[in-house]
Amino acid sequence: MRHRLILAPLLLALSCGTASAAGPEATTEATTAGASQSLVGAAPADKAQIVFFRPSKFAGSAFGFKVREGETELGKLRSGKYFVSLVAPGAHQYTVHSEVKDVLDMEVEAGETYYVMASMNMGILAGRPNLAPSDEATFAGMAEKLSKVE
Repeated sequence: MRHRLILAPLLLALSCGTASAAGPEATTEATTAGASQSLVGAAPADKAQIVFFRPSKFAGSAFGFKVREGETELGKLRSGKYFVSLVAPGAHQYTVHSEVKDVLDMEVEAGETYYVMASMNMGILAGRPNLAPSDEATFAGMAEKLSKVE
């Protein structure tokens, strides 16, 4: 009988400690997802939305570049900026160019949100822009340092 009384508080303390250790991580993930949703919002049911963003970095910050689909300019990205583009479901091809050209092909579905991270590598005469698929967690992790392109 005596062993049971000692073990019960110990088990209770261990189970409470485990629950509280998982609690902050779950709260952080929910807060991060909430931050990106408040910046972007949900995609309309009949369109896909693509969030183009560029991290705030000193290297290459003097250079900006335009994101285009075909001949249509969707937005200009500078360091620490983002914009959202609503597009029809299906295949799309996005380009950026400066000293060199980079092309990103995407297949998107209605009602979904996609993330594309832009970066700038240094070239000989100018920057070399790059577009790469990303995810909501990456965007949300830097959301407080980003501002929307006007």
